Amino acid sequence: MKQSKGPRVLRGVAGLKKHDMKTASIVFMVYCLVCAGAFGIEEMVPAGPGVTLTLLLIFPVIWAWPISNMMAEAGSLFPSEGGIYVWAKEAFGEFWGFQACWWNTASAYITNSVYTALVVDYVSQYAHMSETVAFTLKILMIAVFTVINLLGIKEVGMVSSALSVLILLAFAVVAAVGFMNWGQNPMTPYVADGMSLMEGVGGTVAICAWMYCGYESISIIAGEVKKPQIIPKALMLCMPLVALSYVLPTLAGLASVGRYEDWATYGGGGSVGYADVLTTYLGEGWGYAFLFIAIISQCAIFNAYLASGSRGFFVLADDHLCPKVLTKVSKKRGVPYVGVLSLALVTALLAKYDFKTLVKTEVIFIMAMYIILPPTILKLREMYPVEGRKGLFVMPGGKAGLYLFTLVPFALAIFIYFMNGTDNFLIGVAAASTGPIVYMALKWVYGGCSRDNPEKYPLNPVTRLNYGDSFRVALFSAILGLASLAGSVFLSWYEGGWGEEYYANEAESAYFSDFWWMIDMLKWVGAALLIAAFVLLMLGVAVERQSAAPAPAKAGKGGD
Repeated sequence: MKQSKGPRVLRGVAGLKKHDMKTASIVFMVYCLVCAGAFGIEEMVPAGPGVTLTLLLIFPVIWAWPISNMMAEAGSLFPSEGGIYVWAKEAFGEFWGFQACWWNTASAYITNSVYTALVVDYVSQYAHMSETVAFTLKILMIAVFTVINLLGIKEVGMVSSALSVLILLAFAVVAAVGFMNWGQNPMTPYVADGMSLMEGVGGTVAICAWMYCGYESISIIAGEVKKPQIIPKALMLCMPLVALSYVLPTLAGLASVGRYEDWATYGGGGSVGYADVLTTYLGEGWGYAFLFIAIISQCAIFNAYLASGSRGFFVLADDHLCPKVLTKVSKKRGVPYVGVLSLALVTALLAKYDFKTLVKTEVIFIMAMYIILPPTILKLREMYPVEGRKGLFVMPGGKAGLYLFTLVPFALAIFIYFMNGTDNFLIGVAAASTGPIVYMALKWVYGGCSRDNPEKYPLNPVTRLNYGDSFRVALFSAILGLASLAGSVFLSWYEGGWGEEYYANEAESAYFSDFWWMIDMLKWVGAALLIAAFVLLMLGVAVERQSAAPAPAKAGKGGD
């Protein structure tokens, strides 16, 4: 008796459906991934109107523009599903590619829960909700946009476009009303009373960087776009749109309503936000309408990040670095539905946490990703000279432009790590350490790229990792150890005067006994990581000698 075959199960990148996306649709998707309105900037303003507006004006030039250019160049060269994972793997091999993808995807899994938390915060300004009702609202939001994502990125783009238009119109009205009622100097005071310039910058720079993050996310879905070269064009168009969405309404609000010390993302208790520009000069109803836009904004970001974030572990699974079930693709829609559903599930599990807790954790991962991006771009430029990239996007300015666009955001990402507080720095060290641990575990279980390309990624039979991975883990440990020791010295000086009292009184940092305990921990962790790096280096030398690596494959660049 002939056995009937079951339905064909599509897997991996090869099973994805490509969509004919318009440039405008990609622009609006990028807009939702990066911005979707100026919500969040309210937390910067109490540090000083002047320093807030200065950072909002400077960061598009020194942060957003370089990052969007790096993304455009690498995405034009490798318009592949997975984005930065593909680029870092091509430049430095499987280990560093995994680190980049791990940090980027972990960030996406955490950040989606931020937007469900914000939606509940905004809705609670309309009516009081019990914890059960609030959680039900989060689950409903997750369910609606999961269905949209299961339809495909074309539908995600359509929803992003519609929501973006509403958001842009709302903030345009805020800016217009605020400018028409200009009544005070929006830059005064430059820094809040009783706060030094260093403290003002330190308290706002991480939020400002976070507000301009997300340009890398669109490249992850490049394998589903029929003409992926429109993505670099969309990045260049979206960058000034984001900057204007931040600067104009904030400038207008401070010039009209003022009260900088009361600005906050939450409502009630005399707090001030963008909606107050409308309620003050147009009436209460306009404020409620704008609050609805605030909810729409968080839904737009959630919708776009559900598409982008769900592809990270999907491409890792396609390279045998995650469970194979994540490679499943729907037959009709060509959507990696298991990845979408897994991200929706994790979002639901994290939905109980508050906004600040989630953001602090998410920023740690995304800054690590921005630190590895510039070396990746420099390596790719070396491997693939611009003379051979006819018709592809290349960053302007020649060699000078290349170093400017890569080294400035690289230095800023490190600066933000150090300026973001001792507790966050310590958590960042722990979070970064998870990358090599998870990589080795998944490599041992699933085999990694060696399963499909053993010549390019030869396995060491002793460690069951790629040849050279022992040295890479040692290097990673050494870099993190030196950063920990440097952090203990800098933070002792930067926060030492007031840190102990601050951390002892802040409820959100109650899990630390005091400031100096954290400084001591950084010293011990740094020393332990350096010792681990030395031990790994010695073991690596012994293991590599014991089992000599085969001759490298002639084909392919960027292998291990």
